[in-house]
Amino acid sequence: MSNADHQPSAVPSGKSPSPTTPSLSRRALLAAAGVAAPVGIFAGHVLAAGRSALVGPTDAEIHASLCGAAAADPPPAAGALKPIKLTWNANAICTAAVPSAVQNGVFARYGLAVELINFGGSTDQLLEAIATGKADAGVGMALRWLKPLEQGFDVRLTAGIHGGCMRLLAPQAAGIADIADLRGKTIATSDMASPDKNFFSIVLQKHGVDPTREVEWRQYPGDLLGLAVQKGEAQALVAGDPIAYLLRKNNDLVEVANNLSGEYQHRVCCVLGLCGSLIRGDRATAAALTQALLEAGEWTANNPDQAATVFSAYSKASVEDLSAMLRSHTHHHHPVGNELKSQVALYADELKLVSVMKQSTDSAKFADRIFADVLS
Repeated sequence: MSNADHQPSAVPSGKSPSPTTPSLSRRALLAAAGVAAPVGIFAGHVLAAGRSALVGPTDAEIHASLCGAAAADPPPAAGALKPIKLTWNANAICTAAVPSAVQNGVFARYGLAVELINFGGSTDQLLEAIATGKADAGVGMALRWLKPLEQGFDVRLTAGIHGGCMRLLAPQAAGIADIADLRGKTIATSDMASPDKNFFSIVLQKHGVDPTREVEWRQYPGDLLGLAVQKGEAQALVAGDPIAYLLRKNNDLVEVANNLSGEYQHRVCCVLGLCGSLIRGDRATAAALTQALLEAGEWTANNPDQAATVFSAYSKASVEDLSAMLRSHTHHHHPVGNELKSQVALYADELKLVSVMKQSTDSAKFADRIFADVLS
């Protein structure tokens, strides 16, 4: 996830096509993704005009949270949409399906009026907000969420969103051609608990390089990562898009690996998590939100140029660059059911390899506990 310091602009609300029954099968909804409403149709809203986009929910929003409310069956008609608060990182291109779902009216067609909250706090604060109903759901990186979820937050993962977006880069002069070449080197990161640091620590470990003893991790602000390798203070860096992509392009860096390399080519990295009480008390809404984001992800994969145009309202990167980033990700890949649960268990095992998760954690039981199948 990027740490860029820009703020998203407000997206106006508007009418959308008539809602679709939330129990629509996943195959049917993905088939329909290619005929989503054209860009320019808006649904829901992001933030009230003049309000900072980098803060969490207001007291009024917390009080008004609908997590755990009664199910709407059948889904509400247009004009009586179910309010939902969805947290996301507006700086991260990997969440492009979220604003695409808003702009294309996908949420409204599933009977939802989604308010996007660009959450600027810690991961623990974010998951607590979802668990306690201050927000209904959130989209985030699995390798940042799994450790806090190990502690027992009442948040359940219902779908993967996509794969790709994390990159390990090095200057041409550093002579780093593969993972083994990082032994004895310094790697720059923007956050010692970042998903990219966790991921590439796992990769280092699997390639026989101890990520705690045989490399040095050094923390820099996101906008100084490129300068760190230019000055030789670090010989490599890890980051997420859009920062990683732009650093590679603007600093003539070599991409040593990414999170689609090798065995990870079919692994998801970004996931959707829902408030546990929402799933238990309003399964229809939980399913509708999950299906809407799956459809939006498929539309993003099929229409990267249009999705990049939508996301450009939140980014300083050009539409051309954003489109290239989206094409390098796997927005067609959004596992649910046993496939997602299996991938969560794999990540838990790998996080134990690098001492992020407790050795005593049973990965299969952990995955079963934090996953919810709302689509079957």
